[in-house]
Amino acid sequence: MTGKHRIGIDLGGTFIKAALVDAESGAVHHSVSRPTLDGQWRGGVPEFAFGVRRCVEELEALAGDSPLEVGLSAPGLADPLGSGIRWMPGRMHGIEGFVWADFLERRVRVLNDAHAALLGEVWVGAARGVRNAFMLTLGTGVGGAIFADGRLLQGHIGRAGHLGHVSIDAAGSMDDFQTPGSLEQAMGNQTVQQRSGGRFQTTHALVDAAVAGEIKAFEWWSESLRGLAVAVASLVNVLDPEVVVIGGGIATGAGDVLMVPLRKAVAEFEWRPGGHAVKLELAQAGDWAGAVGAVWNLLHS
Repeated sequence: MTGKHRIGIDLGGTFIKAALVDAESGAVHHSVSRPTLDGQWRGGVPEFAFGVRRCVEELEALAGDSPLEVGLSAPGLADPLGSGIRWMPGRMHGIEGFVWADFLERRVRVLNDAHAALLGEVWVGAARGVRNAFMLTLGTGVGGAIFADGRLLQGHIGRAGHLGHVSIDAAGSMDDFQTPGSLEQAMGNQTVQQRSGGRFQTTHALVDAAVAGEIKAFEWWSESLRGLAVAVASLVNVLDPEVVVIGGGIATGAGDVLMVPLRKAVAEFEWRPGGHAVKLELAQAGDWAGAVGAVWNLLHS
C-alpha cells in the first residue's frame, strides 16, 4: 500500500493508544486513546477489539483517507505471521488467536509490545539509525527486545527478547517463568516490597527515599542497580549492541538517579575490547513508542 500514513495501535492492559503515523518519518500526526476494558465482552468479542476499531475510524477521519493499514502491538507472544497474539495467559482475555485483519477488514501486522517499543526507539528514538541494539523495559516486571543486524529478533516461537528472565543468581528463587534469581526479581516493581522487607510498596518510593539519604533505601536501590548492571554487561557479551536502551516506568521516573550509577556499574563488568564501551541511553521515543514501532514493523513486513 502506498500513501503517507499508517495507523499504529499500542493495545495495553489499561489503555488503547492509537496514532496516525507518517510512513516516511515516523512522526505522530494525530493520536487518540481510550480505555481497554479488559474482561468485558460484546457478542462473544472482547470489548477492546471494538475500542481498537473505533480508534482506527477516528484516525482515518482525521487523515481523510481509508482504509489505512494497521500495525498493532500487544502483550504476549505474537504469531510468526503477525496475524495476532498466540499466547497471553491471565489477562487480555480473548486476545489469544484473535485475527485482527478479519475483524478490522484491512491489512494488520501484530507484534509483542516490548518488541514494538524497541522498534519505535530504532525509528525515532535513542537507537535511531543503529543496526544492533537491545532494550530493557523496567516496570511491574522487566521486559526486553533485541534488534540484531538491522532486524527484530523474534526467535522460533516469538519468545526472543524476554531479557527480564535471564538469571543473575542461580541460587535464587524461581520467578513466574521458572528462572532462578532473574533480573525481573532484582529490578521489577512487583518484587520491591519483598526486596525491601515490606518497607516500600513501589520502586518510585524506594528511589525517593534513597535520594533523600535514607541509608537502607540507598543500599536496596544500589543492590538492584548492581543486578541490572551485571545483566546488561552479560547481554552485551552475547549481543554486541551499538546501544542499550533503558525504558519503562521505573526508568522514566528515576532518570539520572538510574542512569548515572548504572553506567558506572556497567563499567565494572563490561568487556571492552580495544576500549570500546557500549552506549547506555534512556528511552526517548515517549508514550507513543509502541504505536510507532508497530508501524515500523508493518512497513518492514
